[in-house]
Amino acid sequence: MPLTLEIRTTTTAPISLEEVTPAALEKLSTSHVERLAIQHGNRRTPLGELFKVSGNAADGELRLLGQLAGVHWIGARMEQGTVRVEGDAGRHIGSQMRGGVICVSGSAGDYAGVEMRGGQIHVRGGVGEQAGGAYPGSRRGMRGGALLVDGNAGSELGRSMRRGIIAVGGSTEAAPGYDMIAGTIVIGGECGRWPGGGMRRGTLIACGDPPELLPTFRWACRQSPVFLQLLRGELLRRGFANADALLSRQEWDVFNGDLTTIGKGEILARAR
Repeated sequence: MPLTLEIRTTTTAPISLEEVTPAALEKLSTSHVERLAIQHGNRRTPLGELFKVSGNAADGELRLLGQLAGVHWIGARMEQGTVRVEGDAGRHIGSQMRGGVICVSGSAGDYAGVEMRGGQIHVRGGVGEQAGGAYPGSRRGMRGGALLVDGNAGSELGRSMRRGIIAVGGSTEAAPGYDMIAGTIVIGGECGRWPGGGMRRGTLIACGDPPELLPTFRWACRQSPVFLQLLRGELLRRGFANADALLSRQEWDVFNGDLTTIGKGEILARAR
């Protein structure tokens, strides 16, 4: 039976679960978990005062229940195990994670999967700004793993992304792939304007209507890239059901840029 944390409170003060990961809890008793101090607003509070605790994490699984939009840093820096959020989650979910799996049945706030290095995050709803991106002052964003979002995403998706896969089933706001270094981004719905601004390498795939590109991108060719079928298979294997419909079309227009940098990035847009 997984360790289950069910929130007790309706407080408006933010709650941080930054230090609460499956690996950190797997050898602790229920009473010990209840005594763990977590950040609640500007003070440290025993976890048991805010959450009802049941089960244990011996199987490496953590389950979170209740109204969790004000609970932040879920799964931050986790390296193994599984976290299941039944409902919405707050900001910084999966921040800098290195391994394991996070599943969110609802939506998540800003900075989902920011600077993650491995593992997988699957959000069934939408995410806020800077998902898979970089914190202010950091040179690199997501560096590995997969961030899957069935719904919509906010602005600057995958900012300064270095490696990994981001797939969004819905639409994005402005500047997805901003300052992208490498990696792959798939956008199923409407792609926000100015995608790939400052990108050096990497691939951004806009599956909806052709996006509004910066003038520093140049049309290269129209083709049917073989790698898209490999990507489709990988996303399906990871549970991203939208991949079948989004990546099955035959012809794509390929644009290279951003020419203000080394210009080796590419944006694939649906052929008109």
